[in-house]
Amino acid sequence: MPDLSVIIVNWNVRDLLRRCLHSILASLPACQLEIIVVDNGSTDGSAEMVRTEFPQVHLLANPDNRGFTGANNQGLAVARGRYVLLLNPDTEVVGDALETLVAFADAHPDVGVVGPQLLNPDGTVQSSRRRFPTLATALLESTWLQPYAPRRLLARYYVLDRPDDEVQDVDWVTGAALMARREAVEQVGPLDEGFFMYSEELDWCRRFRAAGWRVVYLPTARIIHHEGKSSEQVLPARHIHFQTSKIRYFRKYHGPAAAEVLRLVLLGNYLWQIGVEGAKWLLGHKRPLRAERIAAYRQVAQSLVGRG
Repeated sequence: MPDLSVIIVNWNVRDLLRRCLHSILASLPACQLEIIVVDNGSTDGSAEMVRTEFPQVHLLANPDNRGFTGANNQGLAVARGRYVLLLNPDTEVVGDALETLVAFADAHPDVGVVGPQLLNPDGTVQSSRRRFPTLATALLESTWLQPYAPRRLLARYYVLDRPDDEVQDVDWVTGAALMARREAVEQVGPLDEGFFMYSEELDWCRRFRAAGWRVVYLPTARIIHHEGKSSEQVLPARHIHFQTSKIRYFRKYHGPAAAEVLRLVLLGNYLWQIGVEGAKWLLGHKRPLRAERIAAYRQVAQSLVGRG
C-alpha cells in the first residue's frame, strides 16, 4: 500500500498539468507515492500527454466533464494510499511538501485533513484556510458588496487574525491541495456530488469535523497555486457553480429559509450588475465588453431564478 495517493482532476490545462506532474516527480518524496490523473474530457491533448510522457501515472480519461467532485470521487475509488491528496493541476509542489504532509499526519493520528500553505507564483502567501461561513459572510463574500463589508467580518472568515506561518487547527482548507486520511474518508464518505464544483471541500471538512477529526493548516508544506486556470475558461459557468454551490451548502446546513435569503440577495446582485453594464453600454463605453458581461450575468441570474 502506498503512503500517499495524489489525485489530480484536469480539464484543458495540459501545460500546467505537465508542470504539476514534473514537480511531484522531482520532489522525490521518501514516502511511497501513486499519482492518479482524472481527465474530464479535455480537448487540448491532456490525456495523450499523460499517456506519452508519464506512463507511471494512473490515467482515468472521461469522455466528458464529470465535474470536480465527481472526478475526484473516481480517483478516490481507485486510490490505494494511506492518505489521499486532492491536488489541482495548476499547482507545483515545492521541495519536500508531500513528505512533510504525510509525516505530520503520521505523528498526529487525530488529524483527518491537512492543508499545505499555498503560494502565489510570486511567492506571496495565498489565502487557503477558512472559518465556516455565516449567512452574513455568504451575502457579502465574492459579490460586488464585498468591498463594503465590515473588515472584521471577512478577516475572521479568511483567518487573517492568525499568522500565516503558524501550524493551526482550522474549520476548513481550500481544495486546491487537501490531504485526507483514508480512515477518515471511509468514515465520512466521499465528496458530495451535489456540488459540481466549489463548496465541496467546505462541506467535506465540515463532515470531518463533525465526525471528530481535526483539520489542520500546515505552513511547513508549501505548494504553488496558479489559481483558477481551468474554471476561468468558462466564466459564466464559474459564477453559476460558485453561487449555486454556496446556496446548496446553506440549504444543507442552515435550512431552506437561509438558502432562500441568500438566493434572492445573489439574484439581486446579478440583476444590479446587468443594469450597471447596460447603462455603460448605452453610454457607448467598451460596448463589446459590456455586452459580454451582460450575457454572462444573465446566464447566472437565470440559474438563480431556477433555484427558487
